[in-house]
Amino acid sequence: MSAAAPDDAPHIPVLIAPLIAAAMPVFGIWLDGTLGAGGYARALLAAGADKVIGVDRDPMALDMAQDWAAPFGGRVELVEGVFSRLDEYAQDLDGIVLDLGVSSMQLDLAQRGFSFMRDGPLDMRMSQGGASAADLVNSAEEGVLADILYLYGEERASRRIAKAIVTRRAEAPITTTLQLAAIVEKCLPRSKPGQAHPATRSFQALRIAVNDEYGELIGGLEAAERALKPGGILAVVTFHSIEDRMVKRFLQDRSDGGGGGSRHAPVQAVTERQFTLKSRKAITADEAELAANPRSRSAKLRVAVRTDAAPGVTDRKALGMPLLKGGR
Repeated sequence: MSAAAPDDAPHIPVLIAPLIAAAMPVFGIWLDGTLGAGGYARALLAAGADKVIGVDRDPMALDMAQDWAAPFGGRVELVEGVFSRLDEYAQDLDGIVLDLGVSSMQLDLAQRGFSFMRDGPLDMRMSQGGASAADLVNSAEEGVLADILYLYGEERASRRIAKAIVTRRAEAPITTTLQLAAIVEKCLPRSKPGQAHPATRSFQALRIAVNDEYGELIGGLEAAERALKPGGILAVVTFHSIEDRMVKRFLQDRSDGGGGGSRHAPVQAVTERQFTLKSRKAITADEAELAANPRSRSAKLRVAVRTDAAPGVTDRKALGMPLLKGGR
């Protein structure tokens, strides 16, 4: 059967062809931890999966899925939830896919507050519940804001931007996306043609903080480890260097049985491996996909196969997870 998503899919799933190829033969029960518009779920069903459990923390994604999921009947199950609890939604899974990119439908809706390209409330909550980006921007201490911008967005001008935010909010609360974007823009040199918008890194950082994305990523990898059956496939698509570093190190740690050693590093105790890697290098888009889907340019896919070893223990700092003061 074709691995392509149906023609009525609202977006092109990034790296779906190599994912399907790495997972062949696709069968049994899969969990799509970032359901979004359903591109991966439908592609997995088309490739031969018996059932896909579609999980998303965004109620809007689940509402939108009702129409396209209905014809599949019991082959699609929809669950509102988060990465770190994937193993509570299902066990003995044949595959799990996690696409870490922010949903295009979230970016396109101004009222969700994810984009600096459209004016809207400064929200950024994927679950539509809890503290918003406006709450964070208007209440966090200057040092905390600077750390968030630097650690989560790799923004070099983090202290300058944090100071400008605190100065501006003393006059009136910052409540909209364009208000915040304007503050950031004034702190940075004017971008040249072809460069990213000056607010890109700051908006990324705040979105990650609001949704605890790095904590959920590590929690999701651990939950996937607990939920997959031996031989089950874990496929993770990342879009920036910090996420990819965390996934890479997690899978390396879980697939390295120890031993060896050299004059530079001591011999490690031999332990059971929780995963075997399909490839030590990340899979990236080929020229055809790059031409058809520019979003795939920064995407990296890592695929591993679960063994029958007991789940391991995670050192989050060793995985390169940025930690704010206080541990988050």
